[in-house]
Amino acid sequence: MADDPAATGHGFDLDQRLREREHVNLRRHLDTAAAVAKRTRFVDDSTTGPTADAERLVFASNNYLGLATDDRVQRAAACGARRVGTGAGASRLITGDTGAHRELERDLAACKGADRALVFSSGYAANVGTIAALDPDVIFSDALNHASIVDGCRLADAETIVYDHCNPDDLRDRMAARERVAEASEDWLVVTDTVFSMSGDVAPVADCCAVAEAFGAWTMVDEAHATGVFGDGGGIVTREGLADRVDVQMGTLSKALASQGGYVAGDESLVEYLLNAARSFVFSTGLAPPAAAAAREALRIARDGERTVQLWENVARIREGLESMGYDVRGETQILPVWVGDRRDALALSKRVRERGVLATAIRPPTVPPGSSRIRVTPMATHTDADVRTCLDAFETAGEEVGLL
Repeated sequence: MADDPAATGHGFDLDQRLREREHVNLRRHLDTAAAVAKRTRFVDDSTTGPTADAERLVFASNNYLGLATDDRVQRAAACGARRVGTGAGASRLITGDTGAHRELERDLAACKGADRALVFSSGYAANVGTIAALDPDVIFSDALNHASIVDGCRLADAETIVYDHCNPDDLRDRMAARERVAEASEDWLVVTDTVFSMSGDVAPVADCCAVAEAFGAWTMVDEAHATGVFGDGGGIVTREGLADRVDVQMGTLSKALASQGGYVAGDESLVEYLLNAARSFVFSTGLAPPAAAAAREALRIARDGERTVQLWENVARIREGLESMGYDVRGETQILPVWVGDRRDALALSKRVRERGVLATAIRPPTVPPGSSRIRVTPMATHTDADVRTCLDAFETAGEEVGLL
């Protein structure tokens, strides 16, 4: 038929696209896990023999405090379901606003030192919705910002100027250059992650604020990988006492807080405006009440600090152990990127480590730039001394086998 896309050659050859990805070691696959705790039973259809369907230690999770399987958090989720229901049933502005949402937002605002907080259905929705709703004329974005920030910049249809990673001097230079051609009425936004998810380093937030303030711009930060871990749970902004200088504090509930969703915290006018103008909030069903209740309990535990001491002890032991073997371990947080470079070497190392009972994922382009593939190791507060030893032994043996040590 003439109007058949396949017949006219105007269809999509997705199989060919997948083959191309496979050829350059960039095709991804889902692995089904039975649990998200420190140990997980993996069902891997591509593996045969004694390692198939074997129990492995997880050193690749964002469940940094191990709260996803904590009894208190699970009970809170169950109570939220019984008290309110398993779903919000509608957008928050229709009939989906519940006490579980309000309680969580109140606690988040208090933790972040903000007037108010607003909970979104995901961290991605929080970023794209907030940036687009602010509708800036110019956005200055760190070169390694998360994809949700990048997409928020695109949706905002703003002129986006990318500055060198964690480089406030380059930010200042680019803002000065843009000011020479700027119109007086322009609205500018500086946006950066605080903890970068693939490099494990921390943005110089205070310096970025100072540069933004010098040009009368707003500052927005993404605390996805810092919430619950730093600053008594409040993140880098709280740790560094910058709540009154950062205009927009965004974060997620799905990492250390072991739930689902995202949030934005700030002053009264910001939250009230987003409630009315952020399309990803207005036109989305509200966060499931059990998720809100679970996140609230996880935030309480994180603020108590009972899990963070063990987390940082595990981080230090694994970093020291890997470096003593000769691995190039980067970052300065709970995220430990083991630098490999070549994506094939990274895949080989990850495979060998996995065969020895440890799940540590290879991170490849386009998630990271070409030539910078790495193994992203993320200890958890619930890893035992034996778990840490198993992880280090696996990396030592695997590194020797693939010729990286």
